[in-house]
Amino acid sequence: MQSGHFIALLNHGIALALSAAFLALWLYQRQRRYLAFLALGYACTALGFLMQIISPFGFALSRMLSCTAFLVGCCCISGAIIAGYGRRVPFVVLGLLSAAGIASFFWFMFIEPNLIWRVYALNVALGGISLVAAAELRPVSRNGTIETIVFVLALLSGLNFLARTLLALWIDGPDVSYSGFHQSVYWTSALLSQALVAIVLAFCLFGSATLDVVRSLQADSRTDPLSGLLNRRGLAEKAPPFFSPSKRSPSAIGLVLADLDHFKRINDTYGHAAGDAAIVAFARLLRQHGADKESLVARIGGEEFAVLLPNCDLAGARLFAESVRTGLSAVAPEAFADHQVPLTCSFGVAERVNGEDLNALIERADEALMQAKRAGRDRVRVTYLRPAAGMLLHAAA
Repeated sequence: MQSGHFIALLNHGIALALSAAFLALWLYQRQRRYLAFLALGYACTALGFLMQIISPFGFALSRMLSCTAFLVGCCCISGAIIAGYGRRVPFVVLGLLSAAGIASFFWFMFIEPNLIWRVYALNVALGGISLVAAAELRPVSRNGTIETIVFVLALLSGLNFLARTLLALWIDGPDVSYSGFHQSVYWTSALLSQALVAIVLAFCLFGSATLDVVRSLQADSRTDPLSGLLNRRGLAEKAPPFFSPSKRSPSAIGLVLADLDHFKRINDTYGHAAGDAAIVAFARLLRQHGADKESLVARIGGEEFAVLLPNCDLAGARLFAESVRTGLSAVAPEAFADHQVPLTCSFGVAERVNGEDLNALIERADEALMQAKRAGRDRVRVTYLRPAAGMLLHAAA
């Protein structure tokens, strides 16, 4: 076996291994569809290398299939990387570059046979696709080390297809023919450079996908699965920056505690499905009213909720609670299509004073919430703390 064929077979094996690895990762994380396209892209690349070694359909058709496989694989990998970082995939541009590369390769294979121009046609298309990916990744390249490396690799890959091809063919000279093609500087440099880029890129993508999984697991540990809100742990982890003595901390912090009235009765009378519907509907209502990006909305118990409102004083927090309470009357019929379930809620409101931490603020808001329940439920109670005397006073809304 010629050394050029051996290196091509090695690249074929590497591409197959990477395809299998990304396929396995996608089977574990089905919601991340870009992993499936990475697997498909590397599988196409493996087919492209294989068709360079064997010619099951004759020389010309096998090389044509190899060119198509390389271009489709490059499009799949580039598109998957772009989509994986949340960018919009430029399908039209990628498709046009691939079509132009295939058409040019076809022309110089069957109409005006010319090895050098076939090489140019394929590499210009591959380089263009890689540079499009680099351009799309540039806005996210500052998000982290892995993002920067992936951007640089996409850029280097594009330059490798273009600049290396020109340099290698210049070194090989104008008389290069297919008889010695697999021993040429172009072929050897192409296989070695692309193998290196593919391996490093795959490691980065694996690292990125692994970080995505870790972030997802961390988010799951901080999120209530039913309501989609933060859970008690999530609130405890996200709230401290608002309470730190820094210039960026808000000047005022309001806290609203909410407790759905007679929730056990809803579960016992209408079933747990109705209770779950009540939780989901109320969580949606809280999100709608607490739309500020800095607001933290959490489900901290079965039917207990907390809303932390940075840059909001006691009057603003009280107004927020009243708007949610009155808005709940419209939520009840929507949540229970088959039953006229009375759904009300009691609220306790407090504003941070004297440098309180989150636990102290929750404790005072909870006292106001107990006052609302004892007064008959379906109402708002606020708690005032005099900074000088430290005395608690309660007033009805």
